[in-house]
Amino acid sequence: MTSSGPAADLARAEVREIMTRKGHAVDIARDARDRLRRAFVEGALHETEPLRLALADLELAFDQEEGQKLGGKSAEASRFILRAIERQLDQA
Repeated sequence: MTSSGPAADLARAEVREIMTRKGHAVDIARDARDRLRRAFVEGALHETEPLRLALADLELAFDQEEGQKLGGKSAEASRFILRAIERQLDQA
């Protein structure tokens, strides 16, 4: 069931705005993840299975060894997963 109303529209707009920011892909992905989670908790958006899986994939992309810098593979994975989230956002 797709969420509708002002809160849903605002949450989608804010997630999309985050995704267009300049900066490191991993930082942008973390911000988008945090906003999506907040939208789910607030009830603004419904957590769909594809979004739940994409967020779980982001967690794997964020995973790193102690002291290891997030770099190429994490950034590339984050960008790829964010594109999948953007495609699914209207279904939430």
